[in-house]
Amino acid sequence: MNVYLDNAATTAVAPEVVEAMVPVLQECFGNPSSSHAVGRKSRVLIEQSRRRVAKHLNCHPSCIYFTSGGTEADNLALRGAVRDLGCTRIITSEAEHSAVIKTAQSLERSAGTTLDLVRHLPNGKVDLEHLAALLAKGGKTIVSLMHANNEVAVIQDLERIGAMCREAGALFHSDTVQTMCHYAFDLEALPVDFITCSAHKFHGPKGVGFLYIRKGVKLKGQIEGGSQERAVRGGTESTHNIVGLAAAMDLAYTDLVAHQDHVRALKAQMATGLIEAIPGVRFNG
Repeated sequence: MNVYLDNAATTAVAPEVVEAMVPVLQECFGNPSSSHAVGRKSRVLIEQSRRRVAKHLNCHPSCIYFTSGGTEADNLALRGAVRDLGCTRIITSEAEHSAVIKTAQSLERSAGTTLDLVRHLPNGKVDLEHLAALLAKGGKTIVSLMHANNEVAVIQDLERIGAMCREAGALFHSDTVQTMCHYAFDLEALPVDFITCSAHKFHGPKGVGFLYIRKGVKLKGQIEGGSQERAVRGGTESTHNIVGLAAAMDLAYTDLVAHQDHVRALKAQMATGLIEAIPGVRFNG
């Protein structure tokens, strides 16, 4: 019997998600930008999906912008903050996903953006005293710190970090790819300006995700050629994938607490087994 232990990298598409996507692939082939009936049918499905996503996250549907996944969404947030919002400095950390750290390094080279790296404590948490010192330098800044590390699973305190950013007048982006649909989010209350999501991390299809942009924050498109996603993300939308994302999110948030309890039980069982089998084993995160 094979046991798959790499859900942090990607997950299998849930049968319920496949069931939701197949009719769209078979019947809803219209271009969502077309004004005829076939196109309008696809548009309705996309907007219904957007509303479902927004409901789970307690935000306005207009704040959700569908993308090809987390990497594109991270790029859109960081590059948009520099190009469209006038940020001249990025604060992030070496522990971030490459979609964030490499984008920040690219902007440092191409746009002359100052790049500051916040330190981490031995337990993997962000050193908030160091973050406060970096924020005190001033200047138009975006802070980008992930919710959960994709290697060691350390969870950062988004509420506290976001509050620090608000107090300093800095924008705050968090890569929530690893925690979306595994934790609850209240985006009306959480002090974040951008969060990113990728459906394949929670039993949805690959090739689709979204960027949440706080109401009142205006980004321009980085992909030229179309006015889709309210001119923020050009290109014909992948209707079936968007429907699949919404279906996977519905599935995850229907029994979130039960799922969390199940995962904790599995984690405890594995930890006990490893301790018994490997004396001196050490757990990180």
